[in-house]
Amino acid sequence: MRLKEELIESHIIYRGRVVTLRIDTVRLPNGRTTRREIVEHRGAVAIVPLLNTDTVLLIRQYRQAVGETLLEIPAGTLEPDEPPDACARRELEEETGYTARQLRKLFSQYLAPGYSQEVLHVYLAEDLVPAPQQLDEDELVELVPTPLREVETMILQGQIKDSKTIAGLLMTLRLLERH
Repeated sequence: MRLKEELIESHIIYRGRVVTLRIDTVRLPNGRTTRREIVEHRGAVAIVPLLNTDTVLLIRQYRQAVGETLLEIPAGTLEPDEPPDACARRELEEETGYTARQLRKLFSQYLAPGYSQEVLHVYLAEDLVPAPQQLDEDELVELVPTPLREVETMILQGQIKDSKTIAGLLMTLRLLERH
C-alpha cells in the first residue's frame, strides 16, 4: 500500500462512443501531487479461432490509429453489462463467420495500464462451425487462414505487430505444445 496514490479530484474532459478521457489529480505517497490522464473503456475480448489443429483464423484490417493494415485475431468491445464469454461468441461469429463449440478463457490483461483501465479477455475458440458472417457497418475485414507453424516467424519478422494477437497466439502455441 506504500505505493498507492490518493485521488484528490477527477474531471471528465471527453466522453465518446468508445472511450472517455478524464484527468485525475492524485497525491503520491511522498506527499507531492500530480495529474494522471486516464482513458476509460468498458473492456473488450479477443479470440484465437483454431480452424483445425494446424490453422488459426486471423483477420486483416486497416487501423486508422496506426495507419496500417494489420493481421489480428478477432476482437471487439463489450456491450454494457455483457459477459465477456458472450461477447467473444458474438465477435467470433460477426468477424469470421464461425461459431465455436468449445470456448475457453486463456487470460485477461490490461492493455496500457499507464493511462488506461481497459481489460482485455482473451479466449481460445475450438471446434468451429460455419455460421453467417455479420460484420458491423464500419468493419471491413479479410479472413486469413494462417498455418500455426508460421505464426512465430511472422511475429519475429514483424508481419504480426498487434499486441493482443501476439499474446493470444503465443499462449495458444504454448498450450498446444503441452497437449
